Amino acid sequence: MSQHAIEFENVRKEYGQTVALDGVSFSVEAGTTTVLVGPSGCGKTTTMKLVNRLEDPTDGTVRFEGENVQNVEKTSLRRSIGYVIQDIGLFDHMTVAENVGTVPRLKDWDEDRIESRVDELLSLMDLPPDQYRENYPRELSGGQRQRVGVARALAADPDLMLMDEPFGALDPITRDNLQDEFLEIQEQINTTILFVTHDIDEALKMGDKIAIYDVGEVVQYDTPENILQDPANEFVEDFIGSNRGLKKLQVLPVEDVMDADDSLVGKSVSELARERPEFEAAAADGAGTPPYVTAGQSAETALSVLLESDCDDLAVVRDDSVVGTVTLEHLRHSNGPTREELTHE
Repeated sequence: MSQHAIEFENVRKEYGQTVALDGVSFSVEAGTTTVLVGPSGCGKTTTMKLVNRLEDPTDGTVRFEGENVQNVEKTSLRRSIGYVIQDIGLFDHMTVAENVGTVPRLKDWDEDRIESRVDELLSLMDLPPDQYRENYPRELSGGQRQRVGVARALAADPDLMLMDEPFGALDPITRDNLQDEFLEIQEQINTTILFVTHDIDEALKMGDKIAIYDVGEVVQYDTPENILQDPANEFVEDFIGSNRGLKKLQVLPVEDVMDADDSLVGKSVSELARERPEFEAAAADGAGTPPYVTAGQSAETALSVLLESDCDDLAVVRDDSVVGTVTLEHLRHSNGPTREELTHE
């Protein structure tokens, strides 16, 4: 695979007299998640549809793994790309296993290989195969159906997955949980992902890079951190919204702001509670385990736990061992929110 999995070069798309995309140019690095975000009708979904040729450009070039997609037969192209949409699109008359195995079966995989892949993906999606293989979509919750939709998109092990508002129809709690789960899954599968949303908070959480659209144009394409630090124009600043300091905490790992303490390495949270009175006092359960966060969680999560637990210090854990601590002062000095923002979330 080339370094750039997808390339858009001066792409224009017209529908009659309406210009949906005007000179869109950017590249998506292989193995990363790029989020297309903007208000309704800005061209983000049209951009995605150009990749698997649900739409064709009026002008310009779209390349997938270095090849102009216009030179690739549509059916072959689509079978090599995973696709997840908001309303899931599962086949109601098929079981979960049959839904997940759809594309591998179209690609003539043998049945043993399909069965093995289905079980592997259901396990990855926290849907134990022995419990869910023979269920029908109507027997699942919305979150479970969405997990099956993601599993189906991954079934043929695609190098690229397109996700169009995949979590938009879910309730906030389920949506947040699925976002977290998908971020963990992405670390394991290392698939290139093009992700469409209208929600800037979802974009900041999910994207390695973000393309912000306004009326058919990409007005800023950068990392979440750089977009928050230096919005390209007034539109981007308004689209990000207020409390930019707090939003910075969404994209900042706890390990980047914690106080790393070598003397703590190897200790469990319970051991730390016994040795440090301030942690013992904050113990959250009968086992004497105080609240903690993992090193990979966001600084925003650390802030939430600190405020909810009324702690001054919070243990930071990696691989079940304490590696440091984080405080409100650490968060305040992380180029994030002001003291007033931290105490009046």
